[in-house]
Amino acid sequence: MAIYHLHVKVIGRKAGSSAVASAAYRSASRMRDQRIDRVQDFSSKRGVVHSEVMLPDGAPEHLSDRERLWNDVEAFEVRKDAQLAREVEFSIPREMTQAQGIELARDFVQAEFVDQGMIADLNVHWDIGEDGMPKPHAHVMLTMRSVDENGFGPKVRDWNRTEMVERWRERWAEHVNERLAELDIDARIDHRSLEAQGIGLEPQSQIGAPAQRIEGEGIEAADRADMHREIARNNGARIIADPSVALDAITHQQSTFTRRDMAMFAHRHSDGIEQFNEVMGAMRNAPDLVELGQDGRGEDRFTTRDMIETEQRLHRAAEMMAERERHEVNEADREAALARAEQRGLVLSGEQTDALSHVTDGRDLGIVVGYAGTGKSAMLGVAREAWEASGYEVRGVALSGIAAENLESGSGIASRTIASMEHGWKQGRDMLTARDVLVIDEAGMVGTRQLERVLSHAQAAGAKVVLVGDPQQLQSIEAGAAFRSIHDRHGGVEIHEVRRQREDWQRDATRDLATGRTGNAIHTYDAHDMVHEAASREQARDELIDRWDRDRQASPDASRIILTHTNAEVRELNEAARDRMRHAGDLGEDVRVTVERGDRSFSAGDRVMFLQNERSLGVKNGTLGTIEQVSAQSMTVQTDDGRSIAFDLKDYDRIDHGYAATIHKAQGMTVDRTHVLATPGMDAHGSYVALSRHRDGMDLHYGSDDFAGQDKLINTLSRDRAKDMATDYEPAQSYAERRGITAHARDAAVEQIRVPSNAVDRIGDIIFSVRELRDGAEGPERETTGRGIKQEIEAVARDAGIDSEDALRHARRMALIRHAHAVGQVFNAEDAGSKASPAQWDELVDSRKAFDGVRPFGWQDAEAAYAKDESLAHEAGSGKVNRAIRALQLETEIRTSPERRADRFVERFRELKQTGERQYAAGDYSGYRSARAEMGNMVAGLERDPQMESLLEGRKKQLGISMDFDSGMRLGRQLALSHGLGRGRSIGL
Repeated sequence: MAIYHLHVKVIGRKAGSSAVASAAYRSASRMRDQRIDRVQDFSSKRGVVHSEVMLPDGAPEHLSDRERLWNDVEAFEVRKDAQLAREVEFSIPREMTQAQGIELARDFVQAEFVDQGMIADLNVHWDIGEDGMPKPHAHVMLTMRSVDENGFGPKVRDWNRTEMVERWRERWAEHVNERLAELDIDARIDHRSLEAQGIGLEPQSQIGAPAQRIEGEGIEAADRADMHREIARNNGARIIADPSVALDAITHQQSTFTRRDMAMFAHRHSDGIEQFNEVMGAMRNAPDLVELGQDGRGEDRFTTRDMIETEQRLHRAAEMMAERERHEVNEADREAALARAEQRGLVLSGEQTDALSHVTDGRDLGIVVGYAGTGKSAMLGVAREAWEASGYEVRGVALSGIAAENLESGSGIASRTIASMEHGWKQGRDMLTARDVLVIDEAGMVGTRQLERVLSHAQAAGAKVVLVGDPQQLQSIEAGAAFRSIHDRHGGVEIHEVRRQREDWQRDATRDLATGRTGNAIHTYDAHDMVHEAASREQARDELIDRWDRDRQASPDASRIILTHTNAEVRELNEAARDRMRHAGDLGEDVRVTVERGDRSFSAGDRVMFLQNERSLGVKNGTLGTIEQVSAQSMTVQTDDGRSIAFDLKDYDRIDHGYAATIHKAQGMTVDRTHVLATPGMDAHGSYVALSRHRDGMDLHYGSDDFAGQDKLINTLSRDRAKDMATDYEPAQSYAERRGITAHARDAAVEQIRVPSNAVDRIGDIIFSVRELRDGAEGPERETTGRGIKQEIEAVARDAGIDSEDALRHARRMALIRHAHAVGQVFNAEDAGSKASPAQWDELVDSRKAFDGVRPFGWQDAEAAYAKDESLAHEAGSGKVNRAIRALQLETEIRTSPERRADRFVERFRELKQTGERQYAAGDYSGYRSARAEMGNMVAGLERDPQMESLLEGRKKQLGISMDFDSGMRLGRQLALSHGLGRGRSIGL
């Protein structure tokens, strides 16, 4: 398990230490200490897999000799209590190979120490513990004086600042997490203290193999392994006494977890196999542990009572707000806001107008889901005017500073970060009131705990909250998928019409990215010569910069950004872009300054990015601009929104070059053109953001050393890493009810099921063994038409001693999942432009029979729901059945109530007609065709439903039939002729 450890100390004579002896021990070498004329020989020490001295620019080459280096340091320092060197020790994730760990350590040391002017003596140890597990870590001895071609100069006091240590701790976490993601290793570390993370365990700050006493001069190195084991032993005892501290720690960044997650945590926080078993036993038997069943990969998943309680509070607050209507906007105010927008040249699309109506309809909870570039901020700007005209105060918040800035610039809503708002609340400032409307942008990135706190506060204050985001974009850093879960329960309004891209085919590509069809999007861009393969990542980087430079010179007034996954690649790309600017003569004279990330050269004309929110300057983390003037002491930057900002570098130094940025900083950004370097750490969420920031064009570059062809690129960029919620799993709801966690009735779609595992297996065998005897079939396959399945399951229930209704509920769930997966396969084949294979059709037929055996008409109702919303089939096929069950129940109600069916038909038909007309007027021809196809499906369905056709005869006017037709002509034919409809899409029923 990847763990966090970074420890800094000073090696000095006051403690009896020797720089030469310390370096010899860490490098497992033999060195002569000239000051005391003694040989320090540790060449028999094992576990040192890499050792080198790294020099900064300008340092004499002879100092790369370790023995010469540290003897020079000893000779230069004359005081009896002299500080000789600083040591930074950090753990390396054991999930990495030795080569990967060494590369990671070298990159970190180069960027954080050597580039700052220090000489670094790096030694990587790959010790093996008593448990047989590797304990990789690195020791870095650093010089404390400046150095140039003449040797050592004065000591650099800034390197001793406490802030530097915290910066190194934070930057190490960033380096590790970026590399873990790049290597597709599912682990992360956190640089914050356990106390800061709210975890009641002692930090295990001492790691490594047992140090040895250095004989002769009383120089001692602590027995770090003993200290490490002592801390682990103490933490293990705490967990055994109170296992909730371990469960709280595990759920810090994930709502649910597996047995493997628990075992990895227990291994880290225990000493020896006996205590490990005790810790695991305490965690497994913890009263707060809740078993959720298996996930889509077949792994058992767990959560905690606290996590369920948090999610229940979140949903309770959302439910109460969704039921209240206290913030209605006067229709005249809304129309006036729309009129003013049109005077400014902003004409909202039909979908945007629907979204405006939704968020201003009076309810205390509004939910807007919009694809990237659909104009959510523009719509919110019109809503702001309507709200303010009706007497409400509008506030905006987002997780990151740059997202808040984008919300404010796009909508005019005064915005800040959620953390800043919550800090104000703790101080008793800026509390919400019933006259407030709080807009939360990029809500999909907000963790469950944080969103629960905000919604609970807003609900208690009587304020209105509007959640805006896209669940498919970047996921929350903290645990949970709260925005997606709230949308699943309460619905909302969706904006699908992409407006950011100017070309129709690029808008279609963005819709593909938003709906998980990443491969389609990449193939589309490839067909337009915007996907570029190179022999290596280095060559891909060079070709990207070439294309960026040509584009820059051809369109100097256009905006552009280079995007990639890691900070290390961002720095490489920034330097390469800046070299092209310098070569073209577009930069002024270089000024070398020290900023938060180290020494940098800045010039007039340089693109820069601000890296920290600063209210006095009006900048956020991610704000971009161009340098107007720069000196060693100060800088003036014109931000991209046209403001000129001057500041002293001693007051604000969180700035870096801004030609390139990480994808994470780009969410919410819009530019004319993007240049993207793909690396293996990307996934579907990051690729969606990266490939949808542009108006005019996008170029995607990759190296074949990272991706062996475009198929591998697509596989990597299509990986779904969406986070889950405990309440995605049905047992969480049942647990909440049994423990009285919520006073509200749970969703009717969630059925409480209590079935032992042996019965589950037998029920699964029944549901999945339904086969039809096929011509030429071999073996003892039994012919099943659905009759008898219910009786077999009831027999299983009797044998297991459980309630037969519980067994049937479980069988219905399994049948639903099987059938949904089969439908999804047919849909996928049709989406790919081909027909479903015979095997896929056979499975659909068999799954229908199984479904019919446990729920008559179940598959017909389900397929009626899937025809209206294909995503339900894919979702239910992966095991997430709640929304599908609700939709299925509605279809059952419509099927069994003719009048209700007729009402629903008229309502849906008119809604599709209006939507199609708006889409056609707005130029969204793809959306128009989709609406027309669904209308055609409805008309075709009337041929198989004479009862419905008869009920609708008296509602021709509502259906838009104004012509006189022959009395013998069927209603479906009249509808088709009146509206010019053909047949839409079906599942082949």
